[in-house]
Amino acid sequence: MTVGGLIALVDCNNFYVSRERVFQPELRGKPVVVLSNNDGRVIARSNEAKALGIAMGAPWHLHRNCFAAAGVIVRSSNYTLYGDMSVRVMEVLSQFMPDLEIYSIDEAFLGMAGFGARSESHARALRAAVLKWTGVPVSVGVAPTKTLAKVANHAAKKDEKHGGALLLLDEAAQDAALSKIELTDLWGVAGRLAARLGAIGINTPLDLKRGDPWLIRERVGVVTMRLALELRGMACLELERMTPDRKASCLRDRSAGRYRRCRNCARRS
Repeated sequence: MTVGGLIALVDCNNFYVSRERVFQPELRGKPVVVLSNNDGRVIARSNEAKALGIAMGAPWHLHRNCFAAAGVIVRSSNYTLYGDMSVRVMEVLSQFMPDLEIYSIDEAFLGMAGFGARSESHARALRAAVLKWTGVPVSVGVAPTKTLAKVANHAAKKDEKHGGALLLLDEAAQDAALSKIELTDLWGVAGRLAARLGAIGINTPLDLKRGDPWLIRERVGVVTMRLALELRGMACLELERMTPDRKASCLRDRSAGRYRRCRNCARRS
């Protein structure tokens, strides 16, 4: 657990689309979607495609003509290449902050204990380095807990005024960010859990933060109680660190799915 320190969440922006743009720069600034296996559904969208109202999971065969009429560029997924690009991104991150948890193919948590006043400049330098060395834009959220780092990252990605990086270090800033999102925007809160929380009067992220932890544990469960405590700035979720050998093995593996398997192995170690 990163006690007394900060945690950064680095998340690649529209990762599959960004990877396509690295090798096809002419796609920049245009609406682009990437399709799932066998070109079934939309699994990634550029910001321009999102602005057109294209939904995640939209069936390709039902929207083919609409996409063509709107000038949407379609690409088939290539998970081997996405895995290769993920390796490069994670290698850059590990050079900046060796205290690293690879969370998924396009996300990583990093421990920032000891950076102090240099936290923001370091986060922005990291973001610039990933873009320069891999061509992939990332957003960085920094906060005292993993859950708040997720909130900070969400805000950094959604609001251009933050320049791709946001620190939520004090309670006022944290509450301001929580007031701008929905309960289902929180890490791990989907519709069914939101309905269970609503039944005990918790309808917003701030409600969850200010709710009685023991009531939440009794009615919803210990995992959600920890989420509530994390929103208060109490670190309940550890960085799932890997040994150097395991980290090297994970970074060398070129398959997109390997990250999840390594993460699960890290849990058992």
